[in-house]
Amino acid sequence: MLKERELFNFYWRSFMETVTSSKNVPLGQTVITAQAADALHPADVLHALGRHACGDWGEVGAADVAQNELSITEGFRLRSAYTDRNGVKFWIITEWDRSVTNVELPEY
Repeated sequence: MLKERELFNFYWRSFMETVTSSKNVPLGQTVITAQAADALHPADVLHALGRHACGDWGEVGAADVAQNELSITEGFRLRSAYTDRNGVKFWIITEWDRSVTNVELPEY
């Protein structure tokens, strides 16, 4: 378990050093819940973060896409949804002030 977390942290730091965005969505401090870190494949999380930062909202409906597009210009919260290679669904949420981006599992 510890080795997987260390690997995840390595990939995470590498990603955060290289991400660029065509939509210029600042991610702020990027955090992941313990449950998400345990359940998700690290490479899929990093890939999804890159998509989120570039304005690719993943598996959300048309209304959420429209809300996110408005949120970019008006400064509201952004939410995207993805599924990792093992079929685990997860969300990426960037707060309205772009100070923090959370990777988390949906609560059912």
